[in-house]
Amino acid sequence: MKTKAVAIQKDIRQARALATAFFAMLFLTVAFIVMQASAAMSQERPATFADLAEQVSPSVVNITTSTTVAGRTGPQGLVPDGSPFEEFFNQGPRGGPQRSSALGSGFVISADGFIVTNNHVIEGADEILIEFYSGIELPAELIGTDPNTDIAVLKVDATDLPFVAFGDSNGVGARVGDWVMAMGNPLGQGFSVSAGIVSARNRALSGTYDDYIQTDAAINRGNSGGPLFNMDGEVIGVNTAILSPTGGSIGIGFAMSAEVVVNVVDQLIEFGETRRGWLGVRIQDVTPDMVDAIDGLDMARGALVTDVPSGPAEDSGMLSGDVILMFDGVEIDDTRELVRIVGNSPVGKEVPVEVLREGEMAQLTVVLGRRETSEAVAFPAAAPEEEAPDTSELLGLTLSPITPELSEQFSLTIDQGLVITGIESGSDAASKGLIEGDVITEASRQPVNSMSDLREQVELAREAGRTSILMLVRRGGDPRFVALVLED
Repeated sequence: MKTKAVAIQKDIRQARALATAFFAMLFLTVAFIVMQASAAMSQERPATFADLAEQVSPSVVNITTSTTVAGRTGPQGLVPDGSPFEEFFNQGPRGGPQRSSALGSGFVISADGFIVTNNHVIEGADEILIEFYSGIELPAELIGTDPNTDIAVLKVDATDLPFVAFGDSNGVGARVGDWVMAMGNPLGQGFSVSAGIVSARNRALSGTYDDYIQTDAAINRGNSGGPLFNMDGEVIGVNTAILSPTGGSIGIGFAMSAEVVVNVVDQLIEFGETRRGWLGVRIQDVTPDMVDAIDGLDMARGALVTDVPSGPAEDSGMLSGDVILMFDGVEIDDTRELVRIVGNSPVGKEVPVEVLREGEMAQLTVVLGRRETSEAVAFPAAAPEEEAPDTSELLGLTLSPITPELSEQFSLTIDQGLVITGIESGSDAASKGLIEGDVITEASRQPVNSMSDLREQVELAREAGRTSILMLVRRGGDPRFVALVLED
């Protein structure tokens, strides 16, 4: 018995030793994981930007422009009033022609001297002077500009210049929360560095092709055209605008994303101008109140086609009232996304397009045209509007068939439809932005030329259990769809 008890005690001691060793190993493993995580966090939070600044500084340039301007009676800049970066000018005496200068930033993208900046930095300039980090100054030639994205490309006569590359503005390093660094010539103070994070993505200000990265890195006047770097030293944006009540940085700056800039720069270098793809349609966003009025649509998405003139879309068989849900394999959320994707597509490219038409999906193939040469021809300027007298009423609208008198009063360019001559205050029609002089040409995708036509479509919509009816409304030469709530 004694021998057996000793054996049991020995087994207990061994078990305790094994347990102690196990927990010690577990503790060391956890400690190692914590140390690794801490090290990773330390690497993601840079202790200094000095190495990155030293790496990319030789590729960043200061830009000074000089322009002859007429005599003036007060301060005036080269940049349009209200531009986010109205540059500084030497006012000089009033009276005759003056020499005026402006300051901005840019960056070298090739060893042979191509430089990217903002269009508003060099717009209207007679002379453009580039100052490099080394102190060397060289005159620059303007290669091309794109006011739509506020991008310009310059060229200096040089070789073996240090340059930087564009990075993926949609990838790692450009996510919300990632570190970024801005460089430029703020307030004319010369080469300057500021750092922050990506605050937001896909911001739109006022342009058709806007895709801005928002950052809290300090951006001020003079930073225009300078680069926004990721932590790998790649340019993910071109610093363009700030939002500020004071004119100085309050931590809300905007850089046009590299995804947009790269395509523009390539075209400016190759052609001296942009050559954007053109679909050849007028479109509008699908709003939540339209969903019930469009067969087969489950939510507010896509781009609703309001007009299809002669051009690529018409040739493909696209119709007014189609909802574009897929373009070149990309799901379309809204009109802004479609415009950007089409504009970035090559002229002449065959593109598959999926549209929702009367509850069914249709597959189309569009050969893209060129926006710069085709848009003005397809969509001429609309005629001015005038007022007209009241007639019959429906859905909060006073309507009248088109007559020669109304055509003359409203300068109408069409002879079919119902003219809105009055709108009930507080009605759904008023809240949707309809105005007197608009012309309703379709209801539920059917043409309407008389009040009986419209009433028939309203009754059919009610019988189908719909809560709203989709109408095609033309204002001048510009059509759009509007979903009006059906009254009980």
